[in-house]
Amino acid sequence: MSRERIFNRNRHPLKTFSLGIQHVLAMYAGAVIVPLIVGGPSGLNLPPDQITYLIAIDLLACGLATLLQVWGGKYFGIGLPVMLGCAFQAVSPMILIGNQYGVSAIYGAIIASGLFVMIFGGLFGKLIRFFPPVVTGSVVTIIGLTLIPVALNDLGGGNGAADFGDPVNLLLGFGVLLFIIILNRLTKGFIQSISILLGLVAGTLVAGLFFGKVDLSPMLEASWFRAPEPFHFGTPTFNLSAILTMILVAIVSIAESTGVFMALGKILNKEIDSKDLSRGYRAEGLAIVVGGIFNSFPYTTYSQNVGLLQMSRVKTRDVIAVAGLLLILIGFVPKIAATAQMIPPAVLGGATVALFGMVVSSGIRMLADQVDFNRYENLLIIAVSVGMGLGVTVVPNLFSQLPSEIGILLNNGIVVGSFTAILLNLIFNGLGPKPQKKAEPDTTTESV
Repeated sequence: MSRERIFNRNRHPLKTFSLGIQHVLAMYAGAVIVPLIVGGPSGLNLPPDQITYLIAIDLLACGLATLLQVWGGKYFGIGLPVMLGCAFQAVSPMILIGNQYGVSAIYGAIIASGLFVMIFGGLFGKLIRFFPPVVTGSVVTIIGLTLIPVALNDLGGGNGAADFGDPVNLLLGFGVLLFIIILNRLTKGFIQSISILLGLVAGTLVAGLFFGKVDLSPMLEASWFRAPEPFHFGTPTFNLSAILTMILVAIVSIAESTGVFMALGKILNKEIDSKDLSRGYRAEGLAIVVGGIFNSFPYTTYSQNVGLLQMSRVKTRDVIAVAGLLLILIGFVPKIAATAQMIPPAVLGGATVALFGMVVSSGIRMLADQVDFNRYENLLIIAVSVGMGLGVTVVPNLFSQLPSEIGILLNNGIVVGSFTAILLNLIFNGLGPKPQKKAEPDTTTESV
């Protein structure tokens, strides 16, 4: 694709720039929350300067991943106005792998899973048959449910914090949640789409002005410029069980991305064929590899930006390309990235209760819209897979007596729930009918 075909020269540059900023704001909260959780007290408990690096490189990699998809070359990129951000379903597996095998194993697994997606991108159309709505809906529901405890730990003040459960923390956390609910009740359109971001900003201001809970030191100590550094956390290591875990996460992300690609094709009146999907999958795989090399995260499509396309009625790629370039620019400025660390854990927890709860509701809606609940077999698939996923999360030592090589898989509620859903679907439904090219997609799943 040529530059002339991506950038609309008839639109005023200032308008294109402002529309690009809107897309950055719509996905910004989801983008920065992932490194805050993974690097924070509830995750790997990294020092502030390392969390700043995680946030900065994450934003930069989000921009690169977005441009890969927007460009739409011969082998990589679907060429649609789609934004990519870090996959929320990777949060729990990354924390689990990091705590058990070290940070280097996280990035070895991410790189390997990205290569898997790139190599088998052309075959994912067939692999998707293992992930019909009854499976993907169950998996998305499990992802949201297993992340809720992380949100509540932060709402209390952070895992292991001396003031955990302090009334001030609870006031801030539930206050932010209430503020987000009120915004969603009283506003529509763009303001509603950035309600999580506005809740984080408002909560941080209140926490700093009235309770003195905002720490400015990470922002003040951060530099104004820092180039990305490959293998910042050391040479990646490759652990088989960790790799299998991240491959499963990647396949779930691909299943979600397929729905977004098909939805965008419908919005743009463009027929999406298997070759288009393969290019999109390869670009997503390449983005995952880049994330692993620069010690960032796996990436997937963000469906909230598809909603913003419909709201703004501007559906061209130039706006998304500008948003991607803005993310890259921000990623080179650690001082901007460090501002996210000013968010107190309680404020972050209040926002993520809503954010992760929306993931749960998206999974439930997918099930309700596309699964036949009159078939008892489907109800059993959902019941057992969600029960296993949530159960392993609540009782993490259930498989503690098993060898550690398989324990990393069985101690992860998302992995256990996903495998259970896939297996039960094969038992009760087989592979089902072959996928139709013009199948009606679900666009409610949010990979925030």
